[in-house]
Amino acid sequence: MKKFLMAASAGILTGVVVTTQVAAPLLAQEATDSIDVYEQLDLFGDIFERIRAQYVEDVDTKDLVEAAINGMLTSLDPHSSYLSPDDSENMQVQTRGEFGGLGIEVTQEDGFVKVVSPMDGTPADQAGIESGDFITHVDGESVLGLTLNEAVELMRGPVGSEIIITVVREGSPEPFDVSIIRDTIKLTAVRARVEQNAVVLRVTTFNEQTYPNLEAGLAEKVEELGGEDNVSGIILDLRNNPGGLLNQAIKVSDAFLDKGEIVSTRGRNPQDGERFNSTPGDLANGKPIVVLINGGSASASEIVAGALQDHHRAIVVGTKSFGKGSVQTVMPLRGNGAMRLTTARYYTPSGRSIQALGVSPDILVEQPRRTPATEEDEAVTTRPNRSEADLRGSLSNDSLTEDEIKQIEEDRARALEAAKLREDDYQLAYAIDILRGLSVIGGGN
Repeated sequence: MKKFLMAASAGILTGVVVTTQVAAPLLAQEATDSIDVYEQLDLFGDIFERIRAQYVEDVDTKDLVEAAINGMLTSLDPHSSYLSPDDSENMQVQTRGEFGGLGIEVTQEDGFVKVVSPMDGTPADQAGIESGDFITHVDGESVLGLTLNEAVELMRGPVGSEIIITVVREGSPEPFDVSIIRDTIKLTAVRARVEQNAVVLRVTTFNEQTYPNLEAGLAEKVEELGGEDNVSGIILDLRNNPGGLLNQAIKVSDAFLDKGEIVSTRGRNPQDGERFNSTPGDLANGKPIVVLINGGSASASEIVAGALQDHHRAIVVGTKSFGKGSVQTVMPLRGNGAMRLTTARYYTPSGRSIQALGVSPDILVEQPRRTPATEEDEAVTTRPNRSEADLRGSLSNDSLTEDEIKQIEEDRARALEAAKLREDDYQLAYAIDILRGLSVIGGGN
């Protein structure tokens, strides 16, 4: 027993010695790193003092410190940044759904401002700004070299004032100027309408109004159609939706899922990861769903599309989404400012990351660019189509009842409506065709 205790003690002692020998270099490395950090901070202090004392013009030290903080954050990724007290307040106002500006969601790429998406019905949308456009100048002033916050600040101004932005667009040989009148942006998070027995839910953003708007809009349109039996399906239109609040993306996904994971987040430390699961209940009661996405669908939009796609609850139609799969945490700072810091990545239920790759549609459908019609095209379009029924003295059809003739006329009117929609919005028309096909297979309307 004595020998065992001695051996055990020796083992413990050896363990302590070995541990000390391994830890010593680590502690030395940590000490060296700390010294390096303090040396770098001393260097920063030296540069700060030299700028303040020797720069050709007087500088505002507060602006200098804020620029240094923002430079540190923006060097990490395009979505981390410092928010001044005014910027922090503006961000909180935007999540409530009403603010002043142009109505575009932007990011930064290659030093220029890139449009993620224009918001429906806003001045930017009405002026023809498109997802993927690059803004190179604002009122003739280049945005190259500016931080994203600085470029956005340049685009702000009084409601009713004019702004000229210079745009570079893929497919356009030369940059061109666009005039936009600033306005108060009032976002309707969800617009619901009926298209050929399908309920179309156009989700423009994910703010505090999104889920309540969606739930109320769906219920209203189902009632308008005379009940669920007359609904062929639901189209969730997430095109040009730049995202927004994570909790709203989770609620919208949960609205159409009965069970399973919606999204997970994984940060630097595994213990910081979170999983969000759906709860029982489906607002659509099993009706087929088509989700529309494009290159302007980002962040929260991609969470919804990815969740419904992975659970085979919806068919995703359109083009590849934007690919913003990172989580930003807004941390309040002293002085009423805030820091937006990327702290995690999003993962869809199947475990795929959205970051940079985006969500790929199940059915790739491009939206054709509209080209101005020539006089010849307009003449062909406006020329009336004549048929046998238009001829004077033509015989009537005696094989059909009045109800059957009425049904044929209604079907013909629907076909004409579908043809017009195909010209106006090809992707939406395609989605409606999918629902109609699923409805026919399922024996519904």
